Amino acid sequence: MKLTVIPAAEAAALAIKALGLDDESVDLFSAEALCASLRRAASFLCPATPRQLVDAVLEVSRPLGANDAPTRDEVMEHLDLLIASGDLLELRQEAGQSTRLLFLGPPSYVECEPGKYLLLGIRPFGGSLVGSELGQQVRYEGHTRTIEVEVEAAPIRFAALGLHEISPGWWTAQPRRLAAAKLVEQLRGRLAAARPAGEIEGLHVLDPTTSVRYYRGRWRAPVPSDSGDFVARRPQAYGADLWCFVRLSDGAPQCLVDLPIDNPAAPARDEAWRLQAAIDATLGRPQRYRARAGGGPASDWIVDVFSPLPGWAERHLELAGLAVQRVAGSLFSYRVAVGAVPGVVELLTDMLWMQAAPEGGTE
Repeated sequence: MKLTVIPAAEAAALAIKALGLDDESVDLFSAEALCASLRRAASFLCPATPRQLVDAVLEVSRPLGANDAPTRDEVMEHLDLLIASGDLLELRQEAGQSTRLLFLGPPSYVECEPGKYLLLGIRPFGGSLVGSELGQQVRYEGHTRTIEVEVEAAPIRFAALGLHEISPGWWTAQPRRLAAAKLVEQLRGRLAAARPAGEIEGLHVLDPTTSVRYYRGRWRAPVPSDSGDFVARRPQAYGADLWCFVRLSDGAPQCLVDLPIDNPAAPARDEAWRLQAAIDATLGRPQRYRARAGGGPASDWIVDVFSPLPGWAERHLELAGLAVQRVAGSLFSYRVAVGAVPGVVELLTDMLWMQAAPEGGTE
């Protein structure tokens, strides 16, 4: 067998085609390609830990990118989006150590609007979700995959492919509505009844005094001046850091509760991010969103979000619009039809207590 050396750019283009994407419209490190790479890795490796999937993607992408290759945190962010959307299912196994394991989400679809469908799930061993004929019609936007099929034909064609229909109402099911102060009060009640925490090495907390428009900059290690209750993450021997709610006194942990609490089957980060949104709101520094004219079709607006969203909120936005290239400073941006904007705003303000961001402002 003769081996031929090819340039990195050519290898990247071949990789994009192997993922079923158009090498003229996306590059190997775009959101679309990274998510496709994670799906492919999962199709061969799952059940697997998040670290195993991220390592697999980094191992094959870094040699092709040199200084442009994605960081571990960037790939992990895309993996979290796939978990939130239902392409991957997260379960926790308790066998001496608590371990996050990811499983393939079942091949499914959700109707966004008549004739337009959101595709979910992953087939094992790199199998096509909708076959070669329909595969050419799949539209990739960020971490989402959508397809347009005639309304009358869609149920029959999807059923023949083994895709399960998920109702929009079930897919976007939300926790019950609460005032921000009430949610914080409930979690603090659980915290007050918790056992002493002891010393926790590697603990990091979300600083509620920092800007709500720079999520990564909010994380830090505890300092001696910290006294109060914080959303936090703590390391474990195996797997990703655990989410928790911790009480500090002069920087030292007094007690903590691991998340999630309300729904053990829900991702811990969903509960953590909603709790942090409630804390920010009660402190008078609510998290922000921005709705602006999209500059394209008159019926489209862009909704920018500056903090991570619980999975149920992300799923609502995925049905209401399409993920688009985010603007500088935001974590996510979605193109939303003008008629769906009020529903999106209601979700962000009623369920996550957000406020509209002033144009050009920093808070």
